Amino acid sequence: MTTAPSDPLIETPRPAPVLLAPAPTSEPRPAAPAAPPVRRVPLAVGLLLAVALAGYVFASYGAKPGVLLLLGLGLGVALFHSRFGFTSAWRQFVAVGNGTGLRAHALLLGTTATLFALVIGTGTGLFGSVPAPSGGPLGVGLIIGSFVFAVGMQLGGACASGTLFAVGSGQTSIVLTLGGFIAGSTLAAWQFDLWRDLPAFEPVVFADHIGWFGSWAVTVLALVAVVVVSRAVQARRNPPPTGPVPTAKTPAARILRGSWPLAAGAVVLALLGGGVLLVSGGAWGVTSAFSLWGAKLVSALGGHPETWSYWQKPGNAHALAGPVLADRTSLTDIGIMIGAAVAAALGGTWALHRGTPWRTAVAAVVGGVLMGVGARMAGGCNIGAYLAGIASGSLHGWIWGATALLGTWAGLKLRPAFRLANPKPGDGVC
Repeated sequence: MTTAPSDPLIETPRPAPVLLAPAPTSEPRPAAPAAPPVRRVPLAVGLLLAVALAGYVFASYGAKPGVLLLLGLGLGVALFHSRFGFTSAWRQFVAVGNGTGLRAHALLLGTTATLFALVIGTGTGLFGSVPAPSGGPLGVGLIIGSFVFAVGMQLGGACASGTLFAVGSGQTSIVLTLGGFIAGSTLAAWQFDLWRDLPAFEPVVFADHIGWFGSWAVTVLALVAVVVVSRAVQARRNPPPTGPVPTAKTPAARILRGSWPLAAGAVVLALLGGGVLLVSGGAWGVTSAFSLWGAKLVSALGGHPETWSYWQKPGNAHALAGPVLADRTSLTDIGIMIGAAVAAALGGTWALHRGTPWRTAVAAVVGGVLMGVGARMAGGCNIGAYLAGIASGSLHGWIWGATALLGTWAGLKLRPAFRLANPKPGDGVC
């Protein structure tokens, strides 16, 4: 049997590089449904609220808080349009081996680490801020807190950033998660003396030992390893694809109406998070605001949170004494909720969900409380510890992420008790 000679003028297609080729799934991803019409009334309300609040913050507190609010609005739009999740990504990876979300995390972390190295390494800041890395102690509180937080994520249905953008889009059960989150954060601040002295080592920030270029290189290499491992796991387990979300018909329309690819969401979130660092001098965070909101509520009800040890720490005392709209984390948190509401209305999916089953409601509150307590014990959440820590070249961010994977496994074991479904290998999507 003979074969025809190949024509040297015809170029044989080359396979895509391994790291860029689509990872295998048990079946192709279904086509995304068309986006519903724009929700005009929620859109008008969201835009009016955004403009009015931005005008008030700029006029009352100045440009720096105003810019932080605008960055929060942008974060909310990006989070919703890309449906960038941490809870679902870990659940899909642990349950069925789909590492799509985990690889998006790697892109977000690597891009943010690059920006952090440039900004902190050169000492570049706006409004007189001096950028600093987010380094956290390595100890019992970090391990317990990140594990508890991850369990809470799987019960509450969202992480810290996910809670905010889900609330903005009108998801009723996540409002309960937010309430539990605030309650847990307040409880942890009130009982600060019970866990403040748990054994711990000093923070380890790579740049202190090998410089910012070395720190960046180590971080990127570690993230490449995460990508390789997640692809190997996915190839072995051959999981169902991730579910599509409603999207606009043309690429141009998707910029405003969604849905964005996860990669686009990761890059935009990294750029906006880098903006928060430039403006405020600190990394983007979420959960410290929940402790502040809870303390303000306790004070309004006649309590005295200023006597708690947690609020007597210099930085915390300053935040408690000032207005909420002068607090940088509160500004970005509020901005995320409003920005997500605008994005959801543009995408036609904004709605107030009713009829939450009581088991789901209980899981939401319990999950929120666990996340609030866990975030305070660990010194941060999936944003303030995991994202900011790894991007800063801090070892505690990696420990937080590894422990959160274990907590995710435990959370998946608990979800059926509340009649919450887990992805299964035979599902059409996960």
